[in-house]
Amino acid sequence: MTLDELKASAFVVGLKETERAIDRGEAGHVFIASDCDDRISLTLRNVCAKAGISVTDDFTKKEIGRACGIKVKAASAAVLASR
Repeated sequence: MTLDELKASAFVVGLKETERAIDRGEAGHVFIASDCDDRISLTLRNVCAKAGISVTDDFTKKEIGRACGIKVKAASAAVLASR
């Protein structure tokens, strides 16, 4: 998935919001920043694998933050699954 697809979708941004979306079964795809802490990356990857959610890790925190329209860096974002 690309950043343009993220921009065009309904999404949540940030680690806590991403985790909530996964827990609620609302996440359809997760972006994990390539430069985020390894512990965060591993935790999110494991949760996504258990939930069957695909992951993209090709972008930096700065790129994900910009794509989400925020002025700060973001370690993760989740595209919400269409219902």
